[in-house]
Formats: sequence, C-alpha cells, structure tokens
Amino acid sequence: MSIAEPAVEQFPHPALAYIAATRPPFILATIVPVILGLSYSVYQGYTLDWATAVLSLLAAVLLHAGINVLNDYYDALNGTDDNNDERIFPFTGGSRFIQNEVMTRQQTLIYGVCLMLAVMLIGSYLVAQTGAALFWLGLTGIVIGWGYSAPPLRLNSRGLGELCVLAGFSLLPLGAWLVQTGNLSTNVVAIAIPVGLLTANLLFINQFPDRKADIQAGKLHWVARLEPDTARWGYVLIASLAWLMLAMLIAVGLLPVSALVAMLPAVLTYRAAAILIRHANHPSALVPAIRMTILAMLAHGALLSAVLIVESL
Repeated sequence: MSIAEPAVEQFPHPALAYIAATRPPFILATIVPVILGLSYSVYQGYTLDWATAVLSLLAAVLLHAGINVLNDYYDALNGTDDNNDERIFPFTGGSRFIQNEVMTRQQTLIYGVCLMLAVMLIGSYLVAQTGAALFWLGLTGIVIGWGYSAPPLRLNSRGLGELCVLAGFSLLPLGAWLVQTGNLSTNVVAIAIPVGLLTANLLFINQFPDRKADIQAGKLHWVARLEPDTARWGYVLIASLAWLMLAMLIAVGLLPVSALVAMLPAVLTYRAAAILIRHANHPSALVPAIRMTILAMLAHGALLSAVLIVESL
C-alpha cells in the first residue's frame, strides 16, 4: 500500500507540519545506536544516569531531525528532489514538503538551523558535565551531518555518503557511552560498526530510485557513478562486512556469545540483497528490499542492546 505524499490540508496546525517535516519514523535509526551505547555502558558495569541518558537521546534525535530538514533544503536547491520522478515515498526523494508547498525553502532552512542550535544548546550542557572530548565528538557529528548535503563539502555528492553514515552512526553509541562514563573507548566504536554499516546500506539502496535525478543534479554518489548492475554488489559487500564484523566481535570476546541472536536479521539483509540483484534496474520493485533493510538495521541494534542488558543482570 502506497503512502500519500504530504499536502497542506493534512496539517491544520503548523506545528504538525514542522514535526512531520523531520520524518519521525526514520529517526528510529538514531535512537537504536544511542540505546546501544547506553546498554554497553550498563554491560560494562556502569550505573546509568537517566537524566544525561535522556538528554543524550534528545540531542541525537534533534541532530538527525536537523540533518533531515537541511538535506531537504539543499536537495531542493540543487534540484534533485524536484526532478525525481522515480522516487519511492516515503523512503526516497525527500520529505516532499517543499515540492508540495507545505513549507517554503526559507522556512525549511530556518527550521533546520534552529534544530541544530537546539542540539548545540543541549550539547553544551552535556559537555560541561562530561568534558572536552564530547565537544569534539559532537562537533564532528554536526560537521558530518551538515556537510553531507551542504556546499562546499557536499560529501554525498563526492562519493562519501556511506562513509558519513558509517561514521555518524558509529559515533552515536560512543557519544552516549562517553556521557555515562567520561571515557572514550575504541571497543564501543567497534561494537557500533555493524549497526553503522547496516545504516549505510539503507542509504545505499535508497539511492537506486533516486539515481537518475541525482545524476542530473550532480550528486555523484557510488550508485550514480556506477551502472546499476555493478552498483548492486555494493549492497552485498556492505552487508557482508557488517555481519562478518559482528561475528569477529563475538569471536574475540568484545561481545558475549549470546550476541549471536543479533545476527538473526541477516536473513532480512540477504533477502533484500536478492531483490536488489534482480531488480537493480527497476527501482519501483525495491520497496520490499528497502523495508527489509530498515528492519534488519533496527532489529540488529535492538537485539544487541537487549542482549547486553540481560547479560548485565
């Protein structure tokens, strides 16, 4: 069943439009890694500080919301969303709020900036509680998020989008951990890499329906640079790295053996890969694969977090 694109009459109150413009369902992709970082701190014997945990989660949610909104603004500027005739709403082609005249470009830009300022405000408090390391970590996240679409960096257009997502979603657990423990940890980054890779794969598969419009707009990510029959194997590579990394983390003892349950969503990943391999040149057929990619990422993070909490009891 297709979901209707946003229209002005759907939002009798402006506040509803502003909330929906952040694409709330997709912000789950940020909540899961933060919970993973908090869960790992509990697994390692730290007592959870609920106030700073909630603030960490709120800052991450607002950051993701701001990135989504700013991405809509910059994609409206470069024309990729306006010219996207093969989009699969709500997964690709942006939120459509600007294109369907629910919000203006200017409103979208101001809103995105305000969300980022809110992140900085909360972050400033957490930095005061935690230390300078959190400042540099947060600054890195903001630069990656802003520079993903915005000039002059336009990181996704330079083929760095997947690396941005991997870095950003791998650093989220580290930030949550740092606020709770006051220490940086390469182990936290390591356990976050699988969820980061699975999230990067969501970006990767979402670029197939957007490919033609992105090429016209000069967004030359790898799906745009390669022919679909070649690019499709990138999904298999990223997925394989994610699940191999999880197995290695268990093998070397950074995660308990019970974390093998977090590998169950691999079934969804490889079912999605099979669909992409068959239909890389037919974007409209990728809806089930996109849904399975989302579910695999969320399920992996949720299962791994649950395992860590149970093991800590």
